Amino acid sequence: MKKVQSTCNYCALACNLDFYVDDDRIIKVLPTKNYPVNNGFACIKGLSLDKQQTIEKESTLPRIKQKDGSFKRISWNDAYKVVADKFLELQENYGEESVAAISTGQLTLEEFALFGHVMRNYLKTNVDGNTRLCMATSVVAHKQSFGFDAPPYTLEDAELSDTIILIGANPVIAHPVFWDRIKNNKNKKLIVIDPRKSETAQNADYWYGIKGKTDLILLYSIANNLISKGYIDNEYISNYTERFDEFKEFVKQYTIERASKETGISEESILELVELIHNGKRVSFWWTMGVNQGYEAVRTAQAIINLALMTGNIGKPGTGANSLTGQCNAMGSRAYSNTASLYGGGDFDNIARRERIAEVLGVNESLLATKPTLTYNAIVEKIIAGEIKGLWVICTNPRHSWTNNKKFKEAMDKLEFFVVQDIYGNTDSSKDCDMYLPVVPGTKKEGTLINTERRISALRPAIEKSLDERSDYEVIYGIGQALGMGEILDNWRTPRDAFNLMKECSRNMPCDMTGVTYEGLENSNGIQWPFREGDILKEDQRRLYEDNKYYTPSKKAKFMFEEVQENPLPTTKEFPYILNTGRGSIGQWHTQTRTREIAVVEDVNIKDAYIYINTKLAEEIDVKENENIRVYSINGNFSDFKVKVTDDVKYDELYAPIHYLECNNLTPSLYDSYSKEPSYKTTPINICKIQVGGDKL
Repeated sequence: MKKVQSTCNYCALACNLDFYVDDDRIIKVLPTKNYPVNNGFACIKGLSLDKQQTIEKESTLPRIKQKDGSFKRISWNDAYKVVADKFLELQENYGEESVAAISTGQLTLEEFALFGHVMRNYLKTNVDGNTRLCMATSVVAHKQSFGFDAPPYTLEDAELSDTIILIGANPVIAHPVFWDRIKNNKNKKLIVIDPRKSETAQNADYWYGIKGKTDLILLYSIANNLISKGYIDNEYISNYTERFDEFKEFVKQYTIERASKETGISEESILELVELIHNGKRVSFWWTMGVNQGYEAVRTAQAIINLALMTGNIGKPGTGANSLTGQCNAMGSRAYSNTASLYGGGDFDNIARRERIAEVLGVNESLLATKPTLTYNAIVEKIIAGEIKGLWVICTNPRHSWTNNKKFKEAMDKLEFFVVQDIYGNTDSSKDCDMYLPVVPGTKKEGTLINTERRISALRPAIEKSLDERSDYEVIYGIGQALGMGEILDNWRTPRDAFNLMKECSRNMPCDMTGVTYEGLENSNGIQWPFREGDILKEDQRRLYEDNKYYTPSKKAKFMFEEVQENPLPTTKEFPYILNTGRGSIGQWHTQTRTREIAVVEDVNIKDAYIYINTKLAEEIDVKENENIRVYSINGNFSDFKVKVTDDVKYDELYAPIHYLECNNLTPSLYDSYSKEPSYKTTPINICKIQVGGDKL
């Protein structure tokens, strides 16, 4: 029996796991001991990766739709040619940007890079990913405040902090291995700011049940009170930040009275929170989707960053303004997909950077993409408008996960050629595509992933592919060849080749990883960037800004702020309640296409879409546990749910897990103006009880 150490390709933590293999079968999966992320612990999803295999057992060959709607299996070479010829034909008929793609945060760094080379450089078209659905907000916040998309922390900071503040984050469910770190910290106060008394809030020392999407007012008011009481680090502010004086004047309008009125949190509680921050010696602020997925999310994330800066809680053990990523390689997507920035960071119009990337790739500078990609929402809108005719979706399920998801179904129906590349041929997106390209799961792939704390780790195959099986990398490469890319693919033959190209692209950038070797990552503890050529790794846990130097031109962090917007979708007489969304259980993942293979998860999961409703509201509409209600959204759609009655949601708020198609049928086409991340939270709704047969009461 052999042991293969590899990386879990579910969530942002990217735990390492040991796969015990005999006769090319995974016999058991155990957490890797002493790995800095998970230290011998793992959740049910990672421990069940041996179940991850193609559901569509009858064939490993591509599937193409015939004119009569039936499907036919074809060879891989034929599939590559069909996809390439069709994309080139569409571009010839309708222009370069008539073809687009949507990817995922679960590809490897090398697959992202190759995909960006094929689609962005060669075809000169647009590629966005579902990183846009979770981390775009934090990316923009980091770039504007720090000068680069560079989250400062290491996960160990959760164990070193004496005051942990979670804002719009529920790690008990979403990041259970991270929650284990928090739980093991016996010397901390745990503070949760969340509209719902989530599983994490139930375990907190202090829970502030804020009214949905009023975070920014609360954070500005806290800042104002910290300043007025003198609870700030003037030396740090003076030496290492800029724009503080402007910020100080700006927040004076956000009085405690105003914050209490808007947020629903009492003045006494807000003052209590101010004192908790002041009294903490090592304060860490953590946020995730409850902040990121909003219509003024970038400024909200930056309001958290501002609190850390003004109190000097950054660049030190147990501190930081820390964004928790959603998916295992969202960081790899952000830095190396060639979509929002050039490989390794940098702007598409920076001539020096363009020349450097062209030199590394061995191509003429004119081949490189000339501008950032269209954003996800713009791609969907242009499909519906008839401007984009062909779409290639890789390893994601946007028919389910996209906001106001009937819009994506509308887009699917408008496409002339729709390609889905996935482990599964029966997702909401793949079962009705024109070309389905079946690929292998992570247990049969190689490459690298970069986790939420900037840690680069190795993904290595535990078991071998069969003769007709292909990895995402091989499929993208094959289509690149069929497109006629020729010698400009010569330096990209293997994932190792792609990694070495990206490593060189990172040279002298904030995410420099030139000191990392592809082979050296195997059976290692992973390495956080930056790790430059010649560096000596002294610690497995490293944080940024310990030298108080940021990536802005002045080397100082920047206070970013803006007037709070009016809610563009307030509740009304017709839609008097609010829908909140998020994860349901530890075992469920996104659209459940992967976790449905885990029997123990499936056995305990609720099969039908369900929604939490406050006890008093349930009594008023005369609905009981497991009865059905219809939820009408301000976006014009409705969905039916089974009711779960609880006092953990407020009277006028309901909470639905994202793992069911019905949930994002209700969310709006509303986006943050800077990040273009969808505002999945706080959708105005109305409700009514329905009978078993579906009639309203």
